[in-house]
Amino acid sequence: MKELLYLKDDQLKDLIEKLFISYRETFSDSKKVLDKHSLGLAHHKVIHLLSMYKGISISKLLFKLKVTKQSLNRVLKDLIKLELIIFKKNDQDTRVKHVFLNEKGKKIFNEIFDTQKKRIYNALLNSSSEEVINFDNVLNKIING
Repeated sequence: MKELLYLKDDQLKDLIEKLFISYRETFSDSKKVLDKHSLGLAHHKVIHLLSMYKGISISKLLFKLKVTKQSLNRVLKDLIKLELIIFKKNDQDTRVKHVFLNEKGKKIFNEIFDTQKKRIYNALLNSSSEEVINFDNVLNKIING
């Protein structure tokens, strides 16, 4: 790793704090919607991924979430009970299940997304094109290690 002489520990700590606070604020915006539907952060993560990857298999969902089968199963059971998701078996391999949001699940996702996008949209709108591109590049580098 090349030396970043201009990034001192205090600056990195400040950046980590800003990442934490931005995460907290972005997800606190949607807390009222989640609470209204008796959902928590784990449910929100699954609902978000199901909205992004329609028909994702259970194994791919486990991989994306990096959680245990037991943890995912608990969340999926809650989402089934709340009638937010449906499963379809794979035509070629019936052992593989694909998960979808149903209409009620999509509606709740949209409620959550609408609360979150206001903060993100405003931040991006008040940034230059270059700042947005650089921010996206840095986030991808953080994600990919």
